[in-house]
Amino acid sequence: MARCVRVTLTTQIFIGLALGVALGAVIHGLGGHPGAVAWVRVLSRVFLALIKVIIAPLIFSTLVVGIVGAGNLKEIGRIGLKAIIYFEIITTFALFIGLGAVNLTRPGDGVNLPAEPTAEAKEIAGRAAKMTAQDHVVHIFPTSIVRAMAENDVLQVVVFSLLFAVALSAVGERGRPVLQVCESLSEVMFKLTNIVMRFAPYGVGAAMAVTVGSKGLGVLKNLAMLIGTFYAALGVFIVFVLGAVAFLVRLPLRRFLTLVKEPLLLAFTTTSSESAFPKALENMERLGVPRRIVSFVLPMGYSFNLDGSTLYLSLAAVFVAQAANVPLTLGQQLLMMLTLMLTTKGVAAVPRASLVVLSGTLVTFGLPVEGVAIILGIDEIMDMARTATNVLGNCMATVVVARWEGQLVDPPPPPPAPPAAAAATSLEAG
Repeated sequence: MARCVRVTLTTQIFIGLALGVALGAVIHGLGGHPGAVAWVRVLSRVFLALIKVIIAPLIFSTLVVGIVGAGNLKEIGRIGLKAIIYFEIITTFALFIGLGAVNLTRPGDGVNLPAEPTAEAKEIAGRAAKMTAQDHVVHIFPTSIVRAMAENDVLQVVVFSLLFAVALSAVGERGRPVLQVCESLSEVMFKLTNIVMRFAPYGVGAAMAVTVGSKGLGVLKNLAMLIGTFYAALGVFIVFVLGAVAFLVRLPLRRFLTLVKEPLLLAFTTTSSESAFPKALENMERLGVPRRIVSFVLPMGYSFNLDGSTLYLSLAAVFVAQAANVPLTLGQQLLMMLTLMLTTKGVAAVPRASLVVLSGTLVTFGLPVEGVAIILGIDEIMDMARTATNVLGNCMATVVVARWEGQLVDPPPPPPAPPAAAAATSLEAG
């Protein structure tokens, strides 16, 4: 009788990834027909739409249940403060690694900037000009929770959920029915997440097919030095910075990597942190991070702990300066890093947020916006890696804060293996 072999979701995603690359190569070989690319893109768009409809109610329900269930608002404030401190330290490391890498390899030397920025580059620069420092602060607070949820503005949903949870705690026993509704909603959303994740291999395959079909495998050759520098810098950041953090917090590395690989694959292939959020939330809880911590720290990280995007911005800004033959002193580069440290916070919900922030930084320091036009051609290749790094860094942050609070539940040690003699006796008795 043949045994039914269960294929894990990770394996299904890898299969979808491989099939997507193959399909994309075929489409590109046939001339990259726009109609074919558009129809294949439908699958990835449907998958991302299903993910987006989950995120707001999932954040709201889990955060409210976690905060009210903790019963101690001082504890939540302490957790938030520790998370912010950790975010700032890690993103500072990311900024300086990007700065060091771009000055070491100088990928912008010899790159010719276009005479005029493309229409897309102009549109991105226009959006950047509209976002003042005051707007960044005001944008944190929602004017309408319905609008914030409809637009999946994670930071605004978090702020509203925090205020709602505080009010619900203040009501006391009369708020018990509302809390029970939130608990039920949270369980339903996790079940819905599992249903949507069954569609992940198709969405991932379609996303890869669209990328390869429209740009071709040869896209990797364009500006190879910039791509190589960026990926190498991310490798240094992950191994030395996040690796050191993992050692300091005694991270159960093998189990962590097992649980984080699915969210990372989703983020890498779809270039969307949102696609990885539900699975990351569920898997970090399985790792032993209490729900009230993971449901609070993870969405906060989506706005304040964008490690991959932060590293990318420091590298890309200096790359444009090199391409434009504009020498930057060490003081100017450090001032640029300080500017990026502030402007990268709270803009995750803006479409192509990294490029918007980059455009604003270029204008501030008198650098040509035409540099964005060059980066646009290979942005998706770099977006894959920076999005996956963002997700990895935020998963790590939930573990760090849980360990810092002394609330990380370590998995129980495996039971000792029975002695050989006892095992043999058991077999003979059987």
